[in-house]
Amino acid sequence: MNTHPTATAPDGLPRPARRRQRWFGARDPRSAARLAIWVMVSAAGVQVAFALFGTQSLIADVGSWLAAALLLVVSGLLARTDPRSPDEHGLLALLPLGGAVVLFGLNWLTSDTSAAAQVFAVLPTLWAASQLRPVGAWCTAAFSACSNTALVLHLEAWERAIPDAAFVAATLAMATALLTAAGNRHERLVHRLREQATVDPLTGLVTRHVLDAALAGAVGGGQRHGTALVLVDVDLFKTINDRHGHPVGDDALRHLGEVLRQAVRGTDAVVSRMGGDELAVLLTGCPPDVAERRAQEMVAAVRAHPLPLAGGDCLPLTVSVGVAQSPTHAGDVRTLYTAADAALYRAKEAGRDRAVSAG
Repeated sequence: MNTHPTATAPDGLPRPARRRQRWFGARDPRSAARLAIWVMVSAAGVQVAFALFGTQSLIADVGSWLAAALLLVVSGLLARTDPRSPDEHGLLALLPLGGAVVLFGLNWLTSDTSAAAQVFAVLPTLWAASQLRPVGAWCTAAFSACSNTALVLHLEAWERAIPDAAFVAATLAMATALLTAAGNRHERLVHRLREQATVDPLTGLVTRHVLDAALAGAVGGGQRHGTALVLVDVDLFKTINDRHGHPVGDDALRHLGEVLRQAVRGTDAVVSRMGGDELAVLLTGCPPDVAERRAQEMVAAVRAHPLPLAGGDCLPLTVSVGVAQSPTHAGDVRTLYTAADAALYRAKEAGRDRAVSAG
């Protein structure tokens, strides 16, 4: 019996599901689902119009009604389902493939290789190229091109079928290439914007937004030994800026961030810049006595690592630190901040260059 747990990716998904999503998933499942519903309802309306007003055979009429019903049923199911769930398994990629199969079947039944029919068959590829990741988009384009080639070769003379098939295949390839490239550029831009929102550009530390999210999860997640919040304030930071200039002040903040990162273990700590000259450290799985000791170690580490200056001198740095622990000093994030801030104020009042614990 296999007792090994399923390997998971960093986002919590099993690795096979994460791989399927990366290859065949949608860039934005909700947006992809909304657009798919709109396209399928519109296509169903077109099929109904063909059945009611078109001059086609009985078999084609039946096919149009069945296709319209299928499109409406799938649209209804998709509207009632959270698209993120099927997207985790790459199932949204089946929508354009299914659409291509339906269109291929209708065109085969009606022996329709007109320009209108072939242009209509491009819709699944356009949806896939604009909504899916590249692998899924190119699979849809390849299937549409192959099915259209089989159709025209079966129904038309070779001298006409080959140019038609080549033209449609080239159109599908160019549309897929352009839309997937645009999607990739958009994702890179979004990734950079998210990085700017989560990483402080000066120190490279995470922003308060990230710290707050981690703190809320730690305090509300029932950590076995509790969670500690350490607030760190640079002593006499305004004096550093006035005497040495703001560039040195910026260097001091970067240096301090690196010292704090070295002083804590990255696996159970989050170091953040709160704003200005104030930093914070989140310590998970940390009882009160350990939190106090770690805070004292941070103060000592800063004192032991002065800031090297351009002329070869070193600028001594000290910090005042306030530490509070949940659930000992606070039961929620807001009161934890309040307790740590009060402890930080007492550290400054007591002469700076020290750590003070709440309570």
